[in-house]
Amino acid sequence: MIQMRNMPRVFAGARPGALPLPVDKNVQAFTPASVLDRYDAAAGVRAVARGDNVITMFDSIGEDYWSGEGVTAKKVQSQLRAIGDRDVEVHINSYGGDMFEGIAVYNVLREHPQNITVKVMGMAASAASIIAMAGDTVEIGAASFLMIHNCWVFAGGNRHELRATADWMEPFDAAMTGVYAARAGADAEQIVKWMDAETFMSGATAIERGFADALLPADQIETDAKAQASDRSLNELRSMELALVGAGMTRSQARARIKNLKGTPGAATEEPTTPGAGDPKLAEALTGLLATVTR
Repeated sequence: MIQMRNMPRVFAGARPGALPLPVDKNVQAFTPASVLDRYDAAAGVRAVARGDNVITMFDSIGEDYWSGEGVTAKKVQSQLRAIGDRDVEVHINSYGGDMFEGIAVYNVLREHPQNITVKVMGMAASAASIIAMAGDTVEIGAASFLMIHNCWVFAGGNRHELRATADWMEPFDAAMTGVYAARAGADAEQIVKWMDAETFMSGATAIERGFADALLPADQIETDAKAQASDRSLNELRSMELALVGAGMTRSQARARIKNLKGTPGAATEEPTTPGAGDPKLAEALTGLLATVTR
């Protein structure tokens, strides 16, 4: 069982080529819990205004079980069709999610015939940082972050199966290295070191290293209190899920346990925040459950 957790200048000539996707996607890609913890500081950060040529990515990359939403290549394709043959702005505040869905979204964006401006409002981490590289121009908030790392997995099996998993992952890391290097103009060996270290870059550092072009003016960004509360509540549920998966459960088992503990009949909710998230009784119950699973 394998569960994967995702200048001031523009590109000279064409954007980098499409990233590879697995022919048979039988693994689950996702962002590690350590990144979810960092996302808490960026929760609720949004653009002050938006036009009819803007695509917002303020959620998990890939279909999100807990919100019932998520950023997918299918949705982005639909939004691009509605915008038509015009310049596009992509607003990002996402911790990442499904690495392969992030690659698919990147591939969709790079095919758009007109200019794409990416604006990192709060965070573009993991799979979301891949999407950010599709921009002809990338702008980032001074207090925002961009994070790059290797794909990683929860894997089980003997040494032969684990070695095969590592070999299977290697081409995707290499492809991402190429895209980051093309954007930054940096040596591939340096990019690999940053990916190996799971590197977070502030706005100024991202610009200095070539991952972004300019800082976003402060008056273009705000923190929406309602969105912040919702983001943080959902983030707690995602973190709990990953903790249980890391302890040996499948994702479906982890989700079922959390739903039972929080007493929610469905995955998504129409309420502005997720009931039960942040509940100390739920946290206590999950702590006991994790202790049981890890024995």
